[in-house]
Amino acid sequence: MLEGILAKTIKVGSLTVRYPDGRIAEYGAGAPAAEWHIKDPRVIKKLLGDPWFELGETYMEGGWDAPQGLENLIEVFLRNIPESAPVPVLGALTRRIQQANPVALSRRHVTHHYDLDEDLFRLFLDRELHYSCAYFTGPDVSLEEAQRAKCELIRRKLELKPGDRVLDIGCGWGGLALHLASEAQVEVTGLTLSREQLRVANARAREQGLSQRARFLLEDYREHKGLYDKVVSVGMFEHVGVPHYGDFFTNLKKRLVPEGLALIHHIGRTGLPGHTNPWIRKHIFPGGYNPALSEVVPVIEKAGLKVADVEILKFHYRYTLQEWQRRFQTRRFEAVRRWGEPFARMWEFYLAACEAAFAIGDLVVFHLQIARSLEGLPLTRAHWYAKSNVQDEIAESA
Repeated sequence: MLEGILAKTIKVGSLTVRYPDGRIAEYGAGAPAAEWHIKDPRVIKKLLGDPWFELGETYMEGGWDAPQGLENLIEVFLRNIPESAPVPVLGALTRRIQQANPVALSRRHVTHHYDLDEDLFRLFLDRELHYSCAYFTGPDVSLEEAQRAKCELIRRKLELKPGDRVLDIGCGWGGLALHLASEAQVEVTGLTLSREQLRVANARAREQGLSQRARFLLEDYREHKGLYDKVVSVGMFEHVGVPHYGDFFTNLKKRLVPEGLALIHHIGRTGLPGHTNPWIRKHIFPGGYNPALSEVVPVIEKAGLKVADVEILKFHYRYTLQEWQRRFQTRRFEAVRRWGEPFARMWEFYLAACEAAFAIGDLVVFHLQIARSLEGLPLTRAHWYAKSNVQDEIAESA
């Protein structure tokens, strides 16, 4: 049955399959090209029952391999086999349950992923531990340069002035907050629900002599009080959940002074609203969801805020994930030694699946500049890109 399905569906790109009995079959033609070696016959039965969940499960179990690259294989599948059911089929109740993130549950969801050992993330992230999409201004840019370029672009979009009070919602290991405190001479308060991230961020602030300008708190955005000139959130909005968007933007408005400005950097889908892949939801990001822009902008407007600018970073996360995967593979043996082979296979499948989704354009990164009032904002974007590229400024400050 699997052979018949592949023969009918693989029309874009080519797929070579080695079946458990040794037979080899080819489907489709051209690029992208992938090879699929199914080693365990039980894989086929599992995939026929629930393909988009069992693809990751059976890989973790060692049931199959992709000799030409995991990302190539998943890209071929994504280009030919629809993954997402339309929202009405799922039902509003199912979707609400999947994306429920009240404060207590949000803490558990964050612990599931972000409280993993710091050493794991140091296997593949840049030196500053940025766990979000970098900004690549050219093909030869290093990951470190691209992450710094992302921080610089955000600094410009926030229109920061020395002494500004900045709230960083979902601050991670503190990379952006420390960059802004150092380079823009502002005071930053970072919020995280991860004890591991909190420990690392505070330690880094002390090491860099920035404890007076960068503080980090173990607090949910709904619990925090205070008034700020600017608010930034990078890679955290994906964990809010559609049922809580109203709370998020209502709280954001309360945190901003009347002339305040915010920048939300988040993964989003280019098509209609959908759902989170079930394997990703189980193993990687429980409660996570990448929204369509149509799900976000109406809530911003309803909260009494204004969208001042929207920029779409189209393939930057693909390049980021490629580099994360490359670095992870060079130190994969350390992951196997510490956490075992199934964990290493889980992690590389996660990185490859995300890379494939960004490669075909199903996912992008949105930069939403949001304000309480448009008065006083610059007329154009020109000053964000005043130099030929952000890397010029980085080179000058090095």
